[in-house]
Amino acid sequence: MTLLKLDKPPSAWGEPARRFFGLSTMVRDTAAIAETDLRKLARDPSELLTRAIQPALWLLVFGQVFSRARAIPTGNLRYLDFLAPGILAQSVLFIAIFYGISVIWERDLGIVHKLLVTPSPRAALVLGKGLSAGVRALSQGIIIYALCWMLDVKLDWRPQSMLCVILAIILGADLFSTFSLIIACIVKTRERFMGIGQVLTMPLFFASNAVYPLAMMPQWLKVVAHLNPLTYEVDALRSLMVVGGGSVYGVGWDFAVLLVVTMAMTAVGAAFYPRLAE
Repeated sequence: MTLLKLDKPPSAWGEPARRFFGLSTMVRDTAAIAETDLRKLARDPSELLTRAIQPALWLLVFGQVFSRARAIPTGNLRYLDFLAPGILAQSVLFIAIFYGISVIWERDLGIVHKLLVTPSPRAALVLGKGLSAGVRALSQGIIIYALCWMLDVKLDWRPQSMLCVILAIILGADLFSTFSLIIACIVKTRERFMGIGQVLTMPLFFASNAVYPLAMMPQWLKVVAHLNPLTYEVDALRSLMVVGGGSVYGVGWDFAVLLVVTMAMTAVGAAFYPRLAE
């Protein structure tokens, strides 16, 4: 039997073939980085429960009290129903924004140097971290959905809505974890990173529509909110997660903004990633 031999290497097969093999390499390396990172979570799943304490307090205490006070106008939507998507977005933000600290730890352990000498695309290293953050955020989403069900929040259980919520969570986690990685590449030390991370989380959260509608904001804060990616994630989640939630910008526009910003952050993160090894 005569074996077939390739006359040309894959690099000479033409542009479509090069793109296919380049894309498959990107997907493979991204999945490998995400799997490696998630193994740490499998060894210590208690982290998920400790991170669920803060959103639980927001829903059980803040949401219940302000629902009774009726101090924030939310139209026909009960305030607790209005708040639930914002707390889910907050949980995604808080998980992702401190993701850069793990990259600094990996730099100190020499892991980053080993990754940088591999032929893996730098974008795959960044996307793998973002995908891992998305899986962690999905686990928080399950906990928050369970809390909302117990609090009688009018959740939208349609499969298409659930799938879009999952996509919004992953995109949001990817976006903010990549932003976190960029900060880590700039500051390079755990102490500086923790200080900057704490400074950024509260302004991002409160300069969004997570806990109050945009109509209540002063004009200058509305401008900031329109520039804040978290606003678009909350807007998408509120429309998809809660019955009668509605969308200010439109779900399509929300996803477009999240996708474009995530792609831009990934490009910047891929360019900055080698700076960790300096």
